[in-house]
Amino acid sequence: MPERCLFKSLLLWCALAVMPGVALAAGKCERLVATGNPEYPPYLWRDPQNPQQLIGANADLLKHLGKELGVVIDVIHTGPWSRAQDEVRTGRVDLIAGAFITLPRLEHMDYVHPAFFYTPSVVWVRKGEAFPYGSWVDLQGHTGDTLVGNSFGQQFDTFAKQNLTLEGVSSLTQAFQKLLLGRTDYVLYERYPGLALAETLGMDDDLEVLEPPISSEGLYLTLSHNSACNEPWLRGQLARKMTEMVAAGLPEQFLQSNLELWKAQQMQPDPVGDATQ
Repeated sequence: MPERCLFKSLLLWCALAVMPGVALAAGKCERLVATGNPEYPPYLWRDPQNPQQLIGANADLLKHLGKELGVVIDVIHTGPWSRAQDEVRTGRVDLIAGAFITLPRLEHMDYVHPAFFYTPSVVWVRKGEAFPYGSWVDLQGHTGDTLVGNSFGQQFDTFAKQNLTLEGVSSLTQAFQKLLLGRTDYVLYERYPGLALAETLGMDDDLEVLEPPISSEGLYLTLSHNSACNEPWLRGQLARKMTEMVAAGLPEQFLQSNLELWKAQQMQPDPVGDATQ
């Protein structure tokens, strides 16, 4: 081999030797699996045409993110929100397509910064039966409902555990039904997904929201510590691409388009049935 060719071959070998992580990362994980809360329109909900898939603003965001990274990201339905989180904790699923930051989740997941949405969580009550409310302490003495495994930010979660009577149910539909039957005094849930579901169930005229919100938390993409794909290369690329997408205003674009999609779907018969089963 001529000396010049040998020199070039050595340079190429050295370059590959010092960058094994990039080569491995690019080939190791060509597909990632994500899940999330299936009762979360316009952020996430089950696809009426394919109930095992989740669609919505968060799903569109992840699919776009996958294209930017050159990997396929499937957003699948794994059951109620509590079960979806368990699937990610164990590593059977790689990603949560939208979660608030909590200390328990930090033990099992890496958060991809920045947040792609900020969403207010509110107190839902029966219309005409509001109780005096101005801060968290006013919830004391009342019985509330929320989803099993749900969070409203670490500060509120700590306060609620120590001071409030909160029951856990598997679906928001069940929580709203219990509220209208008078079995609870309030429901804690995010404003926009709650309104979307209330309208779908025909309950929007029977419910109202108390002000102010109990919290306004950032929604983050999370990556399981137990995911086989959780490597520095992937975490760095996810953060870089997410920063670019947020700066370009893509999350809001996906949110608006999925608001319209959700409304259009509510005008059609729902082949999925109860999305919480």
